[in-house]
Amino acid sequence: MTSTPSEADVRAGFAAYTPRSLRTYDLGVAVTCSLFWGCHKRELRRQYSQNVSAEHLDIGVGTGYLLDHCRFPTATPKITLFDMSPHALSYTARRLARYDVSTCRGNVLEPFPLPRASFGSAAMSLMLHCVPGDLESKGVALEHAAACVRPGGRLFGSTVLSRGVHLPLHTRLLLRRLNSDGRFNNTADSLDDLHAQLRSRFSDYTVTVHGCTALFEATVP
Repeated sequence: MTSTPSEADVRAGFAAYTPRSLRTYDLGVAVTCSLFWGCHKRELRRQYSQNVSAEHLDIGVGTGYLLDHCRFPTATPKITLFDMSPHALSYTARRLARYDVSTCRGNVLEPFPLPRASFGSAAMSLMLHCVPGDLESKGVALEHAAACVRPGGRLFGSTVLSRGVHLPLHTRLLLRRLNSDGRFNNTADSLDDLHAQLRSRFSDYTVTVHGCTALFEATVP
C-alpha cells in the first residue's frame, strides 16, 4: 500500500528555495536540464507557448522563468501562482509584475484552495519529481490541478524520471545525490507509471521524452 507523504515531507522538497538560491536558480536549472536531464530549456519554453492560455495557473513556480519567456495569447494574461514556498511565490510575482498576477500557497497533494474550472490552462513544470511518494500517490496532483481548469483547457508539465528512460552514469549519480538530500523524490518514478496516471484521468494526452525528462500535455475533460 502506498503511504501518504506528510506535510513535512512535502516541505522538504522546497526547502532549497531560499532568496539567495533563487538568484542563481535559472542558471542551475538550465545546466542540469541540458547536461544531465537531456532536455534543453527551449523545449520547455516551446511547451509553454503552445499550451498556455490567457487565464493560467502555474504550479510549482520556481522563479517564473518559463512564464517570463513564453508567448501568451494576449498581452494582458491573468496568472495565478501556486506553491508552498513563500520565497518562490514572492520572487516570481515580482518578476511577472507586468502581468495581472495573484499568488496562492498550498500543497499539491491536497485539493487546491482555488475556484474549480476557472482557468484555461495549468502547468506543473519540473515539479512532480520533487514531490514525495511514488507516482501512484503524487499523481493526485494532476487531478487537483485539472479540477481548476475548464473543460477543454490544457494541463501540461514536465518531470524527471528514474526508470524507463535513458540514464547515463553522470545522470544516475546526480539523481542519487538529489534524492539522498531530499531535493528530489523520484527514485521510483517510471515512464510507464506516468502514462498510467495520465491515462486514468485523461482520454487525450501525450508524453514526449527528452533524455530522462518527460513532457506531458493533456486536454481536461
